[in-house]
Amino acid sequence: MASYCEFVRDLPEGNVHRQYHDHHYGFPLTDDNELFGRLILEINQAGLSWELILKKAHNFRAAYANFDIDTVAGYTDEDRARLLQDAGIIRNKLKVNAAIHNAQQIQHLQAEFGSFKAWLDHHHPMPKADWVKLFKKTFKFTGGEITGEFLISTGYLPGAHDMGCPVGQSLMIP
Repeated sequence: MASYCEFVRDLPEGNVHRQYHDHHYGFPLTDDNELFGRLILEINQAGLSWELILKKAHNFRAAYANFDIDTVAGYTDEDRARLLQDAGIIRNKLKVNAAIHNAQQIQHLQAEFGSFKAWLDHHHPMPKADWVKLFKKTFKFTGGEITGEFLISTGYLPGAHDMGCPVGQSLMIP
């Protein structure tokens, strides 16, 4: 099976996979709202193709208030109903509820650690298995694959890029 780097190598510059690989995958994020947004995307990918999620990323950003943690944490039953009717995103009740719950959890982490990123940094480095336990204890809808991909995609776990990948080399990620 080809790695993601091999998969995107010959894709056109405008392809969603190529754009994600070259400009986002494995790039460290420092903004809590962007970290939250990446978590939402990873949760919504479960059982679906990543290409579908990438094509809907703009819709997710709009539906979830530009991934503003405080706004999403305050979503009401009316907001839940709106999200479940939004054909631009994944209309799955468990995933919608997880996004709202996770925003509320991040607010607690921000109160305790100063930021979501500071909470992640506090636990870094840690083996994937320990991250998965921590995420399952803290968040909803965060199994091994979701947690692993979230952490790889945000630079907390290695493996985003191949050794010979120019993007990985620019990030100094093995």
